Amino acid sequence: QVQLVESGGGLAQAGDSLRLSCEASGRLYSSAVMGWFRQAPGAKREFVAAIRWGRGSTYYADSVKGRFTISKDSARNSVYLEMNTLKPEDAGIYYCAKDSSLDFTRAFWGQGTQVTVSS
Repeated sequence: QVQLVESGGGLAQAGDSLRLSCEASGRLYSSAVMGWFRQAPGAKREFVAAIRWGRGSTYYADSVKGRFTISKDSARNSVYLEMNTLKPEDAGIYYCAKDSSLDFTRAFWGQGTQVTVSS
């Protein structure tokens, strides 16, 4: 069973950058898909970005395209989310997830890390 631990959240001002990290315990096979989701207060959790562990193919929500970058480090069993040009609407709890498909219907989830963006 995979355990995911996020880090790197915090307080930022609009226009700033933050980098989130997610370290996975256990082996990640090439078929794995790692993703980032976020949830703002009172809102549903939404997809942010994903990366295929084997191919490295990346996927983004339209709201973050061009501003956020997902990447991985296989040696560290880690996935990252570089967030640039942050906006107040990017605030929320960011969760790391691991699944074997992009629908994330049977995902393992991390505990989340808080991102706050002030205007």
